[in-house]
Amino acid sequence: MHTPAPAAALPATEQAFELVLARSQIRLPVEPGESMADVLQLAGIAIDTLCEQGVCGTCATRWLAGAPDHRDSCLSAEEQATHVAVCCARSHGPTLTLDL
Repeated sequence: MHTPAPAAALPATEQAFELVLARSQIRLPVEPGESMADVLQLAGIAIDTLCEQGVCGTCATRWLAGAPDHRDSCLSAEEQATHVAVCCARSHGPTLTLDL
C-alpha cells in the first residue's frame, strides 16, 4: 500500500494568520495567497491602494502588535518600525494588529 507523502508545510510567512483591527476589535483571517489589503476591502474597510506590489507606499498602515514580514520596497527601516504595506506584507506570527 502506497501512502502519499505529506504535503510540505508552508513557510511560516506563507501560513494563515489573524489580522486584528485595534480600534474595532474586528478579527479577520488572512489565508495563504491573500493580501491584507484584499481581506480588509472584502470586509468593507477602505484601504487606499495603487500599485499593490509594495512599491508606492499608498497602502502603508500603522501596525501596533505582532511581527510583520515586510515585503515592500518603499518603506524605510524607520517607517517599517511603525507601518506596514498591507498590499504585500505577511505576518511572522499568528496575529498582526493594525491601528484600524
